Amino acid sequence: MLHFPQNFLWGAATSSYQVEGGNSNSDWWHWEKKNGLVNSGPACRQYELFAQDFELARSQNHNAHRLSLEWARLEPQEGEFSEQELKHYIEVIDALVSRGMEPVVTLHHFTNPLWLSDSGGWENPAAVKYFLRYCKFVVSALAGRVRFWITINEPLVYIYHSYILGVWPPQKKSVLSAMRAEGHLVAAHIKAYRLIHKLYNDLGLDKPNVSIAKNVQAFVACRDNFLDRLGTILRDYWYNIRIIDKLTRHNAIDFIGLNYYSRQLVEVKNWGIANLIMDTCSLNHHPLKKNSLGWDIYPEGLYNLLICFKKYNLPVIITENGICTDDDGLRWEYIYGHLKQLHQAIGNGVKVAGYLYWSLLDNFEWDKGFTPRFGLNEVNYDTYARTPRDSARKYAEVCKTGAI
Repeated sequence: MLHFPQNFLWGAATSSYQVEGGNSNSDWWHWEKKNGLVNSGPACRQYELFAQDFELARSQNHNAHRLSLEWARLEPQEGEFSEQELKHYIEVIDALVSRGMEPVVTLHHFTNPLWLSDSGGWENPAAVKYFLRYCKFVVSALAGRVRFWITINEPLVYIYHSYILGVWPPQKKSVLSAMRAEGHLVAAHIKAYRLIHKLYNDLGLDKPNVSIAKNVQAFVACRDNFLDRLGTILRDYWYNIRIIDKLTRHNAIDFIGLNYYSRQLVEVKNWGIANLIMDTCSLNHHPLKKNSLGWDIYPEGLYNLLICFKKYNLPVIITENGICTDDDGLRWEYIYGHLKQLHQAIGNGVKVAGYLYWSLLDNFEWDKGFTPRFGLNEVNYDTYARTPRDSARKYAEVCKTGAI
């Protein structure tokens, strides 16, 4: 048996837009309608069924749960906050706390209020000011209930899909736009970090734990040559390390939230900058098992990245790690393999404080719609019934015993 530390956070994660349903004031909702895409619609109906879902998580021995708040609900019009929606989220947080689960609360998980998007979104420098105003409204109300805050989920995933690939709203393909938006997101986190700490201090509360959820990938050279090694080093720094480096230099991070899913096999075709940072192997060299979206399953990458982040001497929480698959046996194999690597990293001195599987439920997977199934618990989208998978039962035993 491999035993994890005492007081380890065990649980799962969700995001509001992907599970709540009816987020009609969000830019994503209007983008789906405008482009004739699958609409998130009622999603998993968690806006109504949150207590049922949290009871399910409690029955599966989770002691923590990561969720997000929908900014578009809380501030449906610029400068006009909804006390009714704030009351709803207070009830949501209380439903977790009353069941003995630690809330890990995300303030921005990809979606924006439509009014913010119409004003230029994260390219607009005023977005930083708007985000701080939203943070103040929410954190002031929830501070006594919440110890862990994630300001922004996966800033580089958001930037890459929205401003480089142009497949998410606002569907731009502009390096300059991407740089502007990234700068504003990073500034928003740093200022929000200071604000959240000040609010807790002013309220006489213990210091909060504030971070981002940083998506990381294992970049592996396809061939043992200079180009592939250089591409791997550049990507590792640019994608995995750079933002965490900046936040630590600004003393604006209390723990490192890591989202890890997969490996990228780097095969650089030419000397161009775009080749060095984007070329991948297309011939399936070094094949691995894959999830239903074709992402490589590579647990060793999590260990290697954790060892890399050890230098910061900060606690680490795995804020997302999961697999979409119709093979639940593969889901458990994925979880077990990553927990084994996590345990090895802890044994080598990495201060891992928790593991949150993505996701508690099957949910709306952005531009991929409802087809990918990430959930420990299956969702029937006709009846909205939740059915625990065998992987959920096996993971529940890990959560109960703290061992694999």
